[in-house]
Amino acid sequence: QVQVSESGGGLVQPGKSLKLSCAYTGSNFDTTSMWWYRQAPRKQREWVAFIENSGAVTYNDDSMKGRFTLSRDNAKQTVYLQINSLKPEDTAVWTCLGLNAQGSYWGQGTQVTVSS
Repeated sequence: QVQVSESGGGLVQPGKSLKLSCAYTGSNFDTTSMWWYRQAPRKQREWVAFIENSGAVTYNDDSMKGRFTLSRDNAKQTVYLQINSLKPEDTAVWTCLGLNAQGSYWGQGTQVTVSS
């Protein structure tokens, strides 16, 4: 049984950095693309970035590419999203998705609040 679990959220000041983790438990991680989504208050959920099993990363837009770094550690079956220069508009529930031929696996999400 596959489980996906996020961690690393919290309350941070603007301009600071945060590293979110997404742990994948189960089989087929090596063929799984891992996605990060976020949903800000009163907004629709949007995808932020994804990393393929090859390690190739795609960001939703150029502004995210400049502040976010997505990586994966296949040995630990974990992906990491480094977020730099946090802004109040990054306040959201950040959720991880594992996607492979066997199915799609959502985590519960982790709250990130950017505020002074």
